Amino acid sequence: MASISTPQPGVALIGAPTAEPASSRRRRDLLEFWTAYALIALAIWAPPLWQRVLSVIALGWVIWTTVRSFDGSKAMGWRVDGFWRSAWVLPTTIALSASSIAVAFYLGTLHAPPTALQFLQRYGGYAIWSFLQEFLLLNFFLLRLLRLVPGKQWAALAASSLFALVHLPNPVLTPLTVIWGYIACLIFLRYRNLYIPAVAHAILGITIAITVPGPVDHNMRVGLGYLTYREHKHHHGPATTAARSTTPYPPLHG
Repeated sequence: MASISTPQPGVALIGAPTAEPASSRRRRDLLEFWTAYALIALAIWAPPLWQRVLSVIALGWVIWTTVRSFDGSKAMGWRVDGFWRSAWVLPTTIALSASSIAVAFYLGTLHAPPTALQFLQRYGGYAIWSFLQEFLLLNFFLLRLLRLVPGKQWAALAASSLFALVHLPNPVLTPLTVIWGYIACLIFLRYRNLYIPAVAHAILGITIAITVPGPVDHNMRVGLGYLTYREHKHHHGPATTAARSTTPYPPLHG
């Protein structure tokens, strides 16, 4: 009876999958990471026409590299695992949102749409954009930083800091995004669920949109859009100071 021979060290079996060398994976992570970040930053600071082109290119790059370097649905939090254990985040977020709305109502800066249909029409798109932002922050950038930076805390801090940098020079969104980005990273690392941070992001973002006057945060614009923002005529006057335009999410903004 023939014996089964044991492969010699360094000799791979034909057809057997081989692990990618750590150095090669690191180079690929660096290339994917900084190319995506550079494209997003360029889009944010580009004129409107180029912004659209660069946004499409950035999205295409992110999709292609995500498929090419797929980390798995569990690692990316695309499953229900951890959903109920992290569900406490939502009532906490809703309570914070309700408190902010109450303060805005007292100060006279609340400007929510008058009907549920108008609210959905105005902010439904932002809710979808919130999911995309959390995908970029947690699935794309954070997962790569976990392989590039020593320690989960440092990876979370780096991801949230870079997340905040693309919200410059907005004085409202920049500090809020570094805080929320870090919290979202910690929640994701603890529970490995993408959906809860995405829903919380949507709630918080819409809260900012309806409580902070447009002239203060320039309608949640960042980059060149923030610098070129102009108040609409209806913003002037004591009775309409809190008014703002209806689009809180230009491409790659907010």
